[in-house]
Amino acid sequence: MIGWIFWIGKDVLLPVIAAVISVYIVLTAAASMEGLPLLGRLPAWARRTMILIVFTFVVILLFILVINNLAQVAAAMPRYESNLEILITRNASLLGIEGEPTWENLRGVTLDQLDFRSWVAPALLSLRSFGVTLFLVVLYSSFFIVERGAMARKVVMAMGGEDAGARAISLLARINERIGQYLFVKTVLNVILGGLSFAIMLLLGIEFALFWAVLIAFLNYIPYIGSLVGVLFPVLLSLAQFGTLSMAGTVLATLTMAQIFVAFFLEPRMMGRAFNLSPFVVLLALAFWSALWGLPGALLAVPLTASLVLVLAEIRSGRPLAILLSANGNV
Repeated sequence: MIGWIFWIGKDVLLPVIAAVISVYIVLTAAASMEGLPLLGRLPAWARRTMILIVFTFVVILLFILVINNLAQVAAAMPRYESNLEILITRNASLLGIEGEPTWENLRGVTLDQLDFRSWVAPALLSLRSFGVTLFLVVLYSSFFIVERGAMARKVVMAMGGEDAGARAISLLARINERIGQYLFVKTVLNVILGGLSFAIMLLLGIEFALFWAVLIAFLNYIPYIGSLVGVLFPVLLSLAQFGTLSMAGTVLATLTMAQIFVAFFLEPRMMGRAFNLSPFVVLLALAFWSALWGLPGALLAVPLTASLVLVLAEIRSGRPLAILLSANGNV
């Protein structure tokens, strides 16, 4: 029943959950500004407002970046087709094609069998849905931050007394601190990975480097599969852009090195005990949320599951379950 509610309520719940995760990141970023020389002197509400404005600006830029790059990719398609034709002709024997292949006869058995026009309308609808979701995330995040100030007073009233309310507020504070720290650190790691990937692709001359770097950073929220898919897109583009297997291999090797550096060197040192999920639990969460919400569910699977474990770890009755869901029992 709960799964059915999540599935049927996707359009309503997805922006709300994404907004809650965004608020955790925004508030943790605002709190981390206290150590800065000038910004640390600002009141808390001013730092939160500043971070929220930056967050809104980044979301708008992200949507513009997606729109512009889709148009540029469509304009570059004829050149990519020509490069692929040269590459296929050069490696005809490896493909087992009799005679010298041309783009015309290759297209007859591949692209001509696909109806790209039937994909246009769903793509435009998905793009419009993406824009609406981003708008709702920003809107909900703004209201959540505004409502945050009155939350403590409402918790005390709901618990029916100062003592019970104080204990509940203390518990919520610990949960919020651990969830916010995890989400903030994970976001910082993804930004670092996106920056490294952007620098590598820029040096190699890969077109739309910024777009692919942003995509790699977002897909890194998806465990195991996200890193593979994030690297695959630039590799395929380099194959179409340059028409050589050597350049595609270079892109694959360098981007994989960046992934390994972040995953095996930076992440264990920056995450600490905030991220400690069993690999089986990660795969199960990925399958569950992907089946419910598709790609957005895959992006949110680990943050949601890790947040659930952190919540259970702070509640005495839920701590045994948190230990079972963790990788080594250290919650």
